[in-house]
Amino acid sequence: MIGKLTGTVDYTGEDHALIDVNGVGYVVHCPASTLSKLVLGAHVSLMIEMRVSEDAIRLYGFFSLEEREWFRLLQSVQGVGAKVALAILTVLSPRDLTRALALGDKAMIGRAQGIGPKLALRIVTELKGKAPKMMLGGAAETLAVPAPRGAEADAAAALIKLGYGDSAAAEAVARSSQSLGEGAAADALIRDALKNMGR
Repeated sequence: MIGKLTGTVDYTGEDHALIDVNGVGYVVHCPASTLSKLVLGAHVSLMIEMRVSEDAIRLYGFFSLEEREWFRLLQSVQGVGAKVALAILTVLSPRDLTRALALGDKAMIGRAQGIGPKLALRIVTELKGKAPKMMLGGAAETLAVPAPRGAEADAAAALIKLGYGDSAAAEAVARSSQSLGEGAAADALIRDALKNMGR
């Protein structure tokens, strides 16, 4: 099983790259967000998800472990295969995806190519409860995702300590972050979220 590749970027295509590892070229399918960071001839390390089928062995590459775990999690939803999961990760960063799920924003998920309204709704419905865990690192044991740092995570953790549920806290903080802007401090997010939750 291949979990990581470190080598030189030989070539990049529309949806894949060729990574030279000690003279052996590996074709790695990547979201556009990863492909845009690859520089020909540059040294690179990619987290790999390997899929074996009857007719092919495919490698999917990501810059972060978090992206790879989202790739796996998205495919737990019926109707979402590797191609659709890559399309979602192409238009949404892990942070944006977490926020979209926490807010139940199916329109944001629907921006990805190949995602219709029904599938977007199914993704939001099935994964909404998992978004706060990914955001706060609550799934670190099962998903091996490092807990993100920052004002949003700190604010949500504070609300959880006050007795609010994971999902309610993450959703309230995501809403406050949208209204206050990305640079909002944790204390401002907490105050705004509490005010909105008290309505």
